[in-house]
Amino acid sequence: MSDYNAAKSGTFKIGGDMEVNRLGFGAMRVTGDGIWGNPADRDESIRTLKRLPELGINFIDTADSYGPDVSEWLIKEALYPYKKGLVVATKGGLTRHGPNIWLPLGRPEYLIQQVHKSLRNLGVEQIDLWQLHRIDPKVPAKEQFDTIKSLLDSGLIRHAGLSEVSVADIEAASKVFKVATIQNRYNLVDRTSEDVLDYCAKHNIGFIPWYPLAAGDLAKPGSLLDTIARKHNAAPSQIALDWVLKRSPVMLPIPGTSKVKHLEENVAAVNITLSDDEFAALDAEGRKLFKAA
Repeated sequence: MSDYNAAKSGTFKIGGDMEVNRLGFGAMRVTGDGIWGNPADRDESIRTLKRLPELGINFIDTADSYGPDVSEWLIKEALYPYKKGLVVATKGGLTRHGPNIWLPLGRPEYLIQQVHKSLRNLGVEQIDLWQLHRIDPKVPAKEQFDTIKSLLDSGLIRHAGLSEVSVADIEAASKVFKVATIQNRYNLVDRTSEDVLDYCAKHNIGFIPWYPLAAGDLAKPGSLLDTIARKHNAAPSQIALDWVLKRSPVMLPIPGTSKVKHLEENVAAVNITLSDDEFAALDAEGRKLFKAA
């Protein structure tokens, strides 16, 4: 195992049977500005994706809305045929009408259509993990959950999850299908989903934090995070990532980038071992900043 290997982050079994290294990769940033169209440096995006298996990353998170379609196309171009054990998760349920514009659409026929499109985009017969990008408030949630159940029953998707949901949402969905993952925003200074994370840990549901490297004011020079980073000869973002990994065994962070250098820096974070005291101090400081925000 090289010095840069995501296997050092430990493993988690999504859905109880699909084992991945806990440090994954978010493929949103391999697209253009505003998550729209092709990336400015297409070759570098392809190089970044090709580097993933070499660094031990076997869990990639994308969505049909990234580009739209561009992220899925690039993943197929860079990595197909996929190595055994590589899990490519995707999401559906948002429409795109321009850069940085995202609108939920949870009608059953649309969700089914998007799953078929993602299957084609990725070049697979079954999606390892498909997540509802957002619950559409204009469509009864039960209709959206029933659709996911039908996609599982048909074998088009192996496991299913939800994104940006509450504990109540997870409980309602769990009455219809087995919820394998939850993807909510979570980091050192955004603790809105603390109860959701605790629920996931209790029920062995994978928790995929998006925006996991954010640290806000905690990353300023002279801050606690900065001090700890200097002690470990690391970047503050690496310490923030290591904290997220240490927070829970069900945590599956997916920091994203379109540059090989940044990817390698992220993976190098698995070599850092925060002490329990450092973890607790950062936890307390992050909670304090979150409450003050």
